[in-house]
Amino acid sequence: MTRRHIVFVSGLAVVVLALAGCGGGSDEASSTTETQTTTETTTASGTTLDASVGPGFDISLKGADGKDVTTLAAGTYTIQVDDQSDIHNFHLTGPGVDEMTDVGTTGMTTWTVTFEAGSYHFQCDPHSSQMNGDFQVT
Repeated sequence: MTRRHIVFVSGLAVVVLALAGCGGGSDEASSTTETQTTTETTTASGTTLDASVGPGFDISLKGADGKDVTTLAAGTYTIQVDDQSDIHNFHLTGPGVDEMTDVGTTGMTTWTVTFEAGSYHFQCDPHSSQMNGDFQVT
């Protein structure tokens, strides 16, 4: 091999390794953001909650005040789910609740959910280790 070929092959290997380290794939997957956990307790007021997943690696459940839900009073709520990515879903589980959107589809979904006292969890099933959250119902 000539010196020019060696330099070209070495440069190509660096580019391939750099892309592999970045995750490659779509722009959506490469713009990952860790879900933040807050220590502040927020008791949601009102009966409508806003759930969101995507377009990056974000997932949230917010009250009418726009803050992350950490505590809710038991009762019946309307949850408006905005699923913004076909590689994610929003899956909500807890006592008497098991609702989810489909991976592979996007759009708005509305659920009516009755929360009982206990612990609840939401996650993106394909990315559950990094896209999740919890709240308590009292």
